[in-house]
Amino acid sequence: MDRMIYLSMAGAKAAMQRQDVLSHNLANVTTNGFRAELQAFRSVPVRGDGASTRAFALETTIGYDATPGPLTPTGRNLDVAMQGNAWLAVQSNDGTEAYTRAGSLDVNADGLLVMRNGMPVLGDGGPINVPPNSQLSIGNDGTISATAPNQKPTNIGRLKLVTPEAQLTRGDDGLFRANDGDLPANPAARLQDGALEGSNVSPVEAMVSMIAAGRQFEQQMKLLQIAQTQGQQSAKLLGST
Repeated sequence: MDRMIYLSMAGAKAAMQRQDVLSHNLANVTTNGFRAELQAFRSVPVRGDGASTRAFALETTIGYDATPGPLTPTGRNLDVAMQGNAWLAVQSNDGTEAYTRAGSLDVNADGLLVMRNGMPVLGDGGPINVPPNSQLSIGNDGTISATAPNQKPTNIGRLKLVTPEAQLTRGDDGLFRANDGDLPANPAARLQDGALEGSNVSPVEAMVSMIAAGRQFEQQMKLLQIAQTQGQQSAKLLGST
């Protein structure tokens, strides 16, 4: 009885956590460059006197799905889609270097090349300044050319593209970071201009998984109800002796 209660409770909690992850993935099905979050659980026995029959389901973070999302041509000169395992370096709100696959860029009022959310995009030497009234073009190696009116194109920098050897860590801000600090730029990394990478979340698979997790939660709650009923019946039998 004791073991049944703890197993059911741990299973219900795991199902709720899985629902949270799946709903988060589903909410970002249209977010450019989004990587689906993965989740796994392992059984961990509870230590202590009298707890040898109890076990919890402990969440095991296994990262994200690295499968590239679909490419959508936009024809916009400041839209870029990273190819292969390339990631774009940006400066996050806390000043640290972070990485993203979202490649919708813009130029802010201060002449800085930024993401659509305002975060500065990093080049090999830091943030990239854009000359006023310039038309930008981005090569497949990340090289940025600016063309002022009646002027020849000028190279103003190169996007910092990195190719991590291990999986990155997702932060609360949705950006990714390396566990061992900032990554070096990879000259061999490539991108496609005039296109954006979509989310790699499959809405159908996410919905099916959410239904399965909901049914699993219901089964765990039924087991708790069964345990409660059996406990009440046992108490009546003991009380009648």
